Parts: sequence; structure tokens; C-alpha cells
Amino acid sequence: MSIVGIIMLAVFVLIVLWVIGLYNSLVKIRNQVRNSWKQIDVQLKRRHDLIPNLVEVVKDYMEYEQETLEKVIKARNMAISAEGVQGTAQAENMLTGALKSLFAVVENYPDLKSNNNAMQLQEELTSTENKIAFARQYYNDSVMNMNNKVETFPSNIIADAFKFSKEEYYEIPEVERENVKVSLR
Repeated sequence: MSIVGIIMLAVFVLIVLWVIGLYNSLVKIRNQVRNSWKQIDVQLKRRHDLIPNLVEVVKDYMEYEQETLEKVIKARNMAISAEGVQGTAQAENMLTGALKSLFAVVENYPDLKSNNNAMQLQEELTSTENKIAFARQYYNDSVMNMNNKVETFPSNIIADAFKFSKEEYYEIPEVERENVKVSLR
């Protein structure tokens, strides 16, 4: 075998190893995105499971606030059946709004505020909300890594060849981006 043949073989082997390395890194990042979405899913499931318990505890105290409770249940059911990143984001934001309304109404019931079960469930929901926020942040970081890899040269060549695509960020709807107005009067 000639020197030129050996060099060409070495270059070919290096190119194949480079392609394998890029492909494997794309697979790892795609799996990280999928895993981070499942982590959000786990926390959302926990949230969805806590809500009926909270509604059950507060409904006896809130006989005149049935509409608020119905909104929470309706928003929960929509969130459970939501599909896709943006559909889930929208449904979960509606649920968050309904829960905020419920918590605001709870403040008007001193007996309810002193109920240990209600306060414990509210604390668990708050803790779960924090975990969801962290999981969303991790998901979006993973999506950014994937999208960077899919869009930047030279990994975009391998991504196109093996049908890797950009992932969708978990975004907050425009309505949620508005500043909260606080009045101290």
C-alpha cells in the first residue's frame, strides 16, 4: 500500500470518527431534552394530583365560591389533556391563574386559613410550583443546547443528514409577561 493510500485511509477513518462523534453528541442532547421534558411532566402530575385534594378540603368552607372551584377543576382537566410543549404551557398557565384566584379567595376565609390540611396542601403546591419552574428552566437550557448543535456548522450537516431537528422552547404566553400592577392605596 502506498503512502498516499495510507493517508487517504487515515483521512477517511478520521472523517468517519468525526461523524460518529457528532452523531452521538446529537443523540445525547436529544435524550437530555426528552428527559428534561419528562421531569416537567413528573412535577405537573404531582401538581395535578394535589389539586383535587385541595379543592376537597376548601369546598366546605367556600360555599359561595363554587365558581372559583369549578374554574380550578376545569383548568386542571384542560392541563391534563394538553399536548405538546406550547399546548401544555398554555394550559398550565391557565391552571396557575385559576390557582392564584383560589389562593386569593382562601385569604378571605379565616377558618380555612387555620385549617392545617389546607395550608399543608397549599405549601405542597407552592413547593411543586418551584420545582416546575426549575424543571422548565432546565428544559429550556437543554433545548438551547440542542438547537445550537442543530444550527451550527459543522454539526448542522450531520443533524440534517440524520433528521435531527430544532426543539420547541417552553414559553410563557404574552399575557403572562405583563407587569403586575401593585397599588398600596
